[in-house]
Amino acid sequence: MTSAPLSVGFRSERGPILIALMLATGLIAIDSTILATAVPSVVADLGDFTQFPWLFSIYLLAQAVSVPIYSKLSDTVGRKPIILVGIGLFLLGSILCGFAWSMPALIAFRAVQGLGAGAVLPTSITIVGDLYSLAERAKVQGYIASVWAISSVVGPALGGVFSQFVSWRWIFFVNIPLCVIAGWRLIRSFHEKIEPRRHRIDYAGAVTLTIALTAIILALLEGGQAWAWNSVPSFAAFGIGAVALIAFVLIEQRAAEPIIPLGIFTRRLIVTTTFISLGVGAILIGLTSYVPTYLETTLGVVPIVSGLAVAALTLGWPISAALAGRLYLRIGFRSTVLIGITITVLGAIGVTLVAPHPNTLLIALSCFVIGFGLGWVAAPSLIAAQSSVAWGERGVVTGTNMFARSAGSAVGVAVFGAIANSIIAASPGGETDKTAVADAATAVFLAVTVAAALTVIAALAMPRASARDLEYVAPAEETAGP
Repeated sequence: MTSAPLSVGFRSERGPILIALMLATGLIAIDSTILATAVPSVVADLGDFTQFPWLFSIYLLAQAVSVPIYSKLSDTVGRKPIILVGIGLFLLGSILCGFAWSMPALIAFRAVQGLGAGAVLPTSITIVGDLYSLAERAKVQGYIASVWAISSVVGPALGGVFSQFVSWRWIFFVNIPLCVIAGWRLIRSFHEKIEPRRHRIDYAGAVTLTIALTAIILALLEGGQAWAWNSVPSFAAFGIGAVALIAFVLIEQRAAEPIIPLGIFTRRLIVTTTFISLGVGAILIGLTSYVPTYLETTLGVVPIVSGLAVAALTLGWPISAALAGRLYLRIGFRSTVLIGITITVLGAIGVTLVAPHPNTLLIALSCFVIGFGLGWVAAPSLIAAQSSVAWGERGVVTGTNMFARSAGSAVGVAVFGAIANSIIAASPGGETDKTAVADAATAVFLAVTVAAALTVIAALAMPRASARDLEYVAPAEETAGP
């Protein structure tokens, strides 16, 4: 492992790499909020309102499936080539999305973006874990959190401005300079040494995992819409997904270098933090996907205003995340996460109670509380898992955690979409019926509250040990990574 220089910050030895990682993280951070505010404009231009959840679910599905593969490769061929491939794919997907001529085309191109995001975010976080110690990560968290704070305002604002005054297509074109700058800085600043050796890629595991997730997401999203829940297509999709998941587990047990080593799930810390990440993913997507459409339809607010309401969610997050480092070093990861998830549940209850009586300010305030709670949950739980393993497993563990968040979001958007679409479809006015949209949003926010409550259980099951006691200590004879 790289020896630790004297300080943490832009002027330190690792400063240029930190800047490059912040730029790379900014790509995903802005993308997570910029599209939600433009959904009504996209639908008005391309049509197919019932398909808009796929703009999020296909992105998340591609990200979820690719994360374990990229993470495993980063432990074998190195972090740098993987993150550069991710930036390249994200750039290509952004250009294609900007020129999309129909909703199906836009959905397909969002998948390309998702494949890029699947490499960028987890690899960036893994590199931070490589370069900085547990105590240093508490400080670096503040820098990374600032990216999300800036993006939480810039993303929705840009999405609202582009969709209202220019064109929604510019929400994708704005990624072009960011991708170019981030890639250039990483090429110049980040250098690593990897000992070359032969590896066996688990293609069978990757294929079966892709089939399983695709079938399950399709069944959840189209159930009750394209076909009835108790129909042959519904049973077939769920059945294929279940069989593929069983096959995936069997393959992983025998694979020489499995995509997701099942042995890591024998560790209590890894299991609990993975379930926490699932919950975080579901909570996030339920709010970022439905708050803008809910406010714009029920209250008639302009996209930039609905975007700022979502920004409150992603603004509260980095504020608490920047402070979480000091807290988990003092009281431990478990206690920090429990504080955060309790705040999140209270915020989710708040947004559910407000939803039947639309009020932009109260919705934004509830979103801020939820984001503030999640800041104490997401980063500490990930750092806990990351710190407990050696360099050779850090990519896989980080990838597993990020995969769980993506999978939680992918399944969440499918479930929430099924709930919302079934309520809206039952209304004669459809998506133009303000009452139906308010009822659908209320049901979605209630489901988000349930997801937050279930995440509390996983937090309670985390080990009670201190942060220092959970940190991996390499044996003296162990050869470290780069």
